[in-house]
Amino acid sequence: MNDRPSSIEYRSGFVAVIGKPNVGKSTLMNAYLGQKVSIVSEKPQTTRHRIRGILTLPNAQIVFVDTPGIHEPKNKLGEFMVETASKAIPDADVILFVVDVSEMPTPEDEQIAGLIERHGQAPVILALNKVDLLPPERVKPNCDAYFNLVRHDDWMLISSTRGDNLNKLLDLIIAHLPEGPRYYPEDQITDQPVRFIAAELIREQVLCHTYQEVPHGVAVLVEEFEERDSTTYIRANIIVEKKSHKGILIGKEGKMLKKIGQAAREEIERLLGTKVYLDLWVKVRKKWRKKEEELRRLGYAL
Repeated sequence: MNDRPSSIEYRSGFVAVIGKPNVGKSTLMNAYLGQKVSIVSEKPQTTRHRIRGILTLPNAQIVFVDTPGIHEPKNKLGEFMVETASKAIPDADVILFVVDVSEMPTPEDEQIAGLIERHGQAPVILALNKVDLLPPERVKPNCDAYFNLVRHDDWMLISSTRGDNLNKLLDLIIAHLPEGPRYYPEDQITDQPVRFIAAELIREQVLCHTYQEVPHGVAVLVEEFEERDSTTYIRANIIVEKKSHKGILIGKEGKMLKKIGQAAREEIERLLGTKVYLDLWVKVRKKWRKKEEELRRLGYAL
């Protein structure tokens, strides 16, 4: 859909949401959309793909592009994630650089600033997130450090969890978007397939219920997704790298897998608005994060 609403000035475009792991990129996008499109957890590197969230307003359509956290990759999955995020920069109409203002810039922030300098042509807005964790005496030094880190056209102190200044930040984003058409129907909030979102919601619950190295080595592959009367049947494989991880995910007498499945089913039911029968299996694929063939099979391919 490529129509311009009847308006003197309508703005639209793609906003690349860039930042290191765990700075609140997905939480920020979900807050604007009023719905979970990108999964969140306290664990770094939760987001693995570019995920579009579409916000349609009377005067603008903003297509947020949530990206994986840019970090120093340790395997081919990490390389895929960093490349996925980096490629969003030159394609953006606005670059929203989200940082954790409660701490000073890190080498990862410096890496991202370098990518923006080399590849970014669009206006840059600094979203200084986690202001709710920023002590008053650190406001000026921390902010100045980020101002000096990267060239930027605007900035805003925000809290994506508490909601501080999100409306003001949105106004800045719209002001920097070009005039343009509406790219998506006004009731569409993402272009991700429902199967993909369901798989991500399952992985989110694995992230919430497991610890140490287990969650980073997990992928989810939906094998079946079909309507059966008034119920949606979903069969999915949770992929792990080690037999010991399989044991942790299943748990004693299957209790952990049941807990993960119940929580994921409730999230998917909210998404679909139907009853869901979720059939989960755990499969071992050794070192899948290091193998290009496995990554492609699991959907991690540019």
